[in-house]
Amino acid sequence: MCLSLLFLNLGGGELFMILFVVLLLFGSKQIPNLARGLGRGMREFKDAMNGIEREITNAANENAPVNNNNKTPDSITPTVPLDQQESQK
Repeated sequence: MCLSLLFLNLGGGELFMILFVVLLLFGSKQIPNLARGLGRGMREFKDAMNGIEREITNAANENAPVNNNNKTPDSITPTVPLDQQESQK
């Protein structure tokens, strides 16, 4: 994307004036605190989005059908029809 579109067609002089006004308003000691707070907020937002995505993925995996066709022939018990069970007694 074009850099001029990102800054709404602001030139170098206008950006310098904006940064100068921010420096005057907040002072040199407050700007790092503001940047730190902004970074923490962005990190919390990202963590929240990852948490929601993880919950959705876990819910989808829990509702997925389970494939139980992995039984070996030894673990399968033979079934006897009801009429043969009565005759065996």
